[in-house]
Amino acid sequence: MNILALILAGGKGSRLDLLSNKRSKPAMPFGGKFRIIDFTLSNCSQSNIYDIGILTQYLPLSLNSHIGSGKAWDLDRRDSSVTLLQPHNYWYLGTADAVRKNISFIDQRNPNLVLILSGDHIYKMDYRKMVDQHLKTGAKLTIATKVVPFSDVSRFGIMEVNHDYEITAFKEKPKTSTSNLASMGIYLFDVELLKQVLIELPQDDLDFGHHIIPHIIDKTSKAVFAYKFEDYWQDVGTYDSYLETNLALNENAIDLDLYDPSWKVYTKSEDLPPVKVGADASIKNSLISNGCIIEGTVINSVLSPGVRVGKHTIIEDSVILNHVIISDYVTIKKAIIDKKVVIGRHTSIGHGDDTPNIEKPDLLDSGITVIEKGAIIPSDTNIGKNCRIFKSAMFTQKEIPSGSTLK
Repeated sequence: MNILALILAGGKGSRLDLLSNKRSKPAMPFGGKFRIIDFTLSNCSQSNIYDIGILTQYLPLSLNSHIGSGKAWDLDRRDSSVTLLQPHNYWYLGTADAVRKNISFIDQRNPNLVLILSGDHIYKMDYRKMVDQHLKTGAKLTIATKVVPFSDVSRFGIMEVNHDYEITAFKEKPKTSTSNLASMGIYLFDVELLKQVLIELPQDDLDFGHHIIPHIIDKTSKAVFAYKFEDYWQDVGTYDSYLETNLALNENAIDLDLYDPSWKVYTKSEDLPPVKVGADASIKNSLISNGCIIEGTVINSVLSPGVRVGKHTIIEDSVILNHVIISDYVTIKKAIIDKKVVIGRHTSIGHGDDTPNIEKPDLLDSGITVIEKGAIIPSDTNIGKNCRIFKSAMFTQKEIPSGSTLK
């Protein structure tokens, strides 16, 4: 059985705001040393799916550099192939339009089945089990699904199924629903059905959730089945979910086991020396990546490679990305600090009242402060909660109230 995996990795991730200004969402660092797309690529490799096309679009350079030849995921073998599919004549206008513009690539690979995947979810999944069900049921399309809380149905495509798990109805992001079986955005197509619907439907902004899936279920007699996935799966598309999902890795019991030798998450790692911990340093319930130097205190936080934490500095409930330099006598509480930020001495971040971000209250209202890649925070600066600090910020004052945006 010849299976082609197509990974949709061109999304901006607009709700990640400052964090997605310099990269696509799948390229976001996660869990210290990983990128979000590492999980999908590792799933493919360990499911013995080695023929992969990655559809990129928005700010693809960091993603392209990270993936390279695919060596980290064992995709540079003689019998494997990873191909980066950047728009070459017209922009991709929707998830399905991106696939439609690469039908010639699908024809070239000549698969029996096409597995459509998102490159921006955190999960471990053996796709072979989904393939086995697809073949046993005689399905033309199988959709991976997961039960979600009824309060969250408006965020997903929701399906109704019969006793055989054949899908009888599909609604994209309904306000309310009697079903809470949600699409995971993972679709396994017989190749002929996929090519047929991509050609038939006229929309320029062709999308799987809005157009392709409802059309197949409502307008054709093709067999469409749900594959029920019951393990860990998380979308980290907001500041809150990104911080919470990272910090959850510090808990003793978590469904996402990064230390399971039977299903590893592979990545392209930086060549950095071991972690160095100073004589007066303290690390509690945290993930510390290679190349970090810790002289202060780190509590319930995730530090990516190359972070430096100065003396008498306290970091708590925060995610610090690669090569951030944090000076002495700094306190950081509930913050996401992007790569290559420099923070001066005697600075406080994430303290004050709970005023939501004035410019983006829909994105920041839970107390998280976010600092953009490359920003320089002067010494003796106090930054409140729910703040957005851009790289270009001019610090004309030392007190930055909660809810502020500095550009």
